[in-house]
Amino acid sequence: MSKYPVHKTEAEWKELLTEEQYRVLRQKGTERPFTGQYNIHTEEGTYTCMACNIELFDSTTKFDAGCGWPSFDEAIEGRVEYSKDTAHGMIRTEILCANCGSHLGHVFDDGPTETGQRYCINSVSINFDKG
Repeated sequence: MSKYPVHKTEAEWKELLTEEQYRVLRQKGTERPFTGQYNIHTEEGTYTCMACNIELFDSTTKFDAGCGWPSFDEAIEGRVEYSKDTAHGMIRTEILCANCGSHLGHVFDDGPTETGQRYCINSVSINFDKG
């Protein structure tokens, strides 16, 4: 049994998501930098998890980090969880959706705002709601 409120089998996730979404969200992949639809996106609204639609980030927390992925300086409280990621010979902090466990990206302590955080998110992991 999953520890997440939204639980699906891998077969159900494969049916629900595109091949690229499944690779990133469920297999912890990364989209190529500067290719995602939300990298340069400035509309007001809320970014939600592509897999389960829970609200993750408010557009007021988004900034252009120049890194090639959408960047935010904070997540909506309680909507993401953090996990130590030692893949690829690095130590990073992975960000997962707290509602379904999907991989969203990583958070770094090099953000230019008051929080000092840079949530580096794969566009393929999120949707946008103008609300």
